[in-house]
Amino acid sequence: MNPEVLNAAYDAFRIEAESLAATAAVLDKNELSRAVEALAGAERIGTSGCGHSGIACRHFAHLLCCIERPARFISPAEAVHGGLGFIQKGDVIVLVSRGGKTDELMPIAKICKDKGATLIGVTENLTSPLAELSDIVLAMSITRECDRYNCQGTTSFAVTSAIFDALQSALIEYTGFMNEKFAVIHPGGAVGKRLNETK
Repeated sequence: MNPEVLNAAYDAFRIEAESLAATAAVLDKNELSRAVEALAGAERIGTSGCGHSGIACRHFAHLLCCIERPARFISPAEAVHGGLGFIQKGDVIVLVSRGGKTDELMPIAKICKDKGATLIGVTENLTSPLAELSDIVLAMSITRECDRYNCQGTTSFAVTSAIFDALQSALIEYTGFMNEKFAVIHPGGAVGKRLNETK
């Protein structure tokens, strides 16, 4: 195999690691704390994004459900066709857009603000429309995407997922969530078997 092929593969690890470190450096501790408190206190949590951001948002909604924080992914298309009825005053909506200008998310942000929900924006552009509309902004820093053309949503997806993993880890500590609760809602698979075999 051409060495350049394998070099591209291994470079992906380096590139993503650099962006993860850069994001850890720019992620404001106060904003992160406010996000954890908002998520912990919300009766309902919605997540939304397009493309790779949307896939990360689906994963985050599942992570939240795993620690008994009621959450669901709201498709940007469905959101403006009645889906935002899920979000009520006092709830939290998490919107992700690397550039902070994703057209499909702007109506969602404005509707949720009008309804009295707390908006957490995850973006690299702190002067973007999304950042300006957000109550809480979680910054990311992407050095570049992994592919040679710097346009596939690879590194940005990894960084977004890492931010969500960090939030879940913090929420477990903040809420005192116990693994015994997870065992009740996760009886399936190898994890469920391991968690429940000690009962």
